[in-house]
Amino acid sequence: MGSHSDDALPEPTTSQGREGLAAILERPRETVVALDFDGTLADIVPDPEQARAHPGAVEAIAGLASQVASVAILTGRPAGVAVRYGGFEGRPGLERLVVLGHYGAERWDARTGTVQASAPPPGLDAVRAELPGLLDSVGAWEGVWIEEKGRAVAAHTRRAKDPQAAFEALRGPIAELAARHGLIVEPGRLVLEVRPAGVDKGVALEEFVREQQAGAVLYAGDDLGDLAACAAVEKLRSDGIPGLLVCSGTDVPELAERADMVLSGPAEVVRFLAALAERLKRV
Repeated sequence: MGSHSDDALPEPTTSQGREGLAAILERPRETVVALDFDGTLADIVPDPEQARAHPGAVEAIAGLASQVASVAILTGRPAGVAVRYGGFEGRPGLERLVVLGHYGAERWDARTGTVQASAPPPGLDAVRAELPGLLDSVGAWEGVWIEEKGRAVAAHTRRAKDPQAAFEALRGPIAELAARHGLIVEPGRLVLEVRPAGVDKGVALEEFVREQQAGAVLYAGDDLGDLAACAAVEKLRSDGIPGLLVCSGTDVPELAERADMVLSGPAEVVRFLAALAERLKRV
């Protein structure tokens, strides 16, 4: 799909998606726009520490933030890390931006520039201590990278010799390790993240939408962790709050099949957000 002008927004492929987009265009000041970070606003890269918001993302978000009730970045990353990698701090036009990190356990508000956080989950220290030995015992140490996320810990297999084989070999053992310490595993694209149960993007999104008393919602994501947010949008729709679900890329068929609009990746997501902001300026 090529570049979108302000009068050429892509058409949602579902009736509910068309209703959601219509509601956003009719009632922008009642709309919450919620966006995943990695794979949606930032390209997936071999080293997650090198991820940065796609060029034009901050400008597009700033354009939207001035038109809608609120823009939220909803990520598994620590809130402060997402703010830094996104380049969101101190940017004009982002006064209505909120970053919900660690699936909502942390919250950064652009207005204050501070992070609020709940207590870290018990059990994570034990998982951190045992995870290196587990990788070694499974024979999957080489190329597997452990990412420390504060309220979660993740094993990435993207750099392994056979990334998918390493992912499959680790899936069961890491799930058992997590369960032993009262935690769960969130699988993603060649990553297994251990974190507390009862915290996911769906819970965070629904709470934020209701807090904002939103009359419409747009959510964009790209990975398995975004399925919970999809379910939240579907639930909100059943409660009378129209929503538009956008999938970034087609690497996760489960998500693409549930989306109202599938875009090719972060570059096209950013173009869509910029086009939407332009259109809302005319509302």
